[in-house]
Amino acid sequence: MRTLITVSIPADSGNTAVQDGTLPRIMGEALERLKPEAAYFTTMHGLRTALMVFDMKESSDMPSIAEPFFSGFNAAVTFSPVMTADDLKAGLQKIQPK
Repeated sequence: MRTLITVSIPADSGNTAVQDGTLPRIMGEALERLKPEAAYFTTMHGLRTALMVFDMKESSDMPSIAEPFFSGFNAAVTFSPVMTADDLKAGLQKIQPK
């Protein structure tokens, strides 16, 4: 399933992770593992934030995907199913008008 993972990193742990090299290592490993179709890095609500869209094969993969972000950055991690415009169009065609 196409999934958006949002990883928000608190300033203190992010600062430490930048200084000791943990941030590029953990993010690089995540990019290699997830092979996202898109990855963006920004700030949200004042926090360093990564947004990656990838194909999650099984929901049981969630703990192993999130744990490096939790333990490495004390990050907040969310998973959200997402659709492309074509997916939305196909989904809307399945709705029967009343």
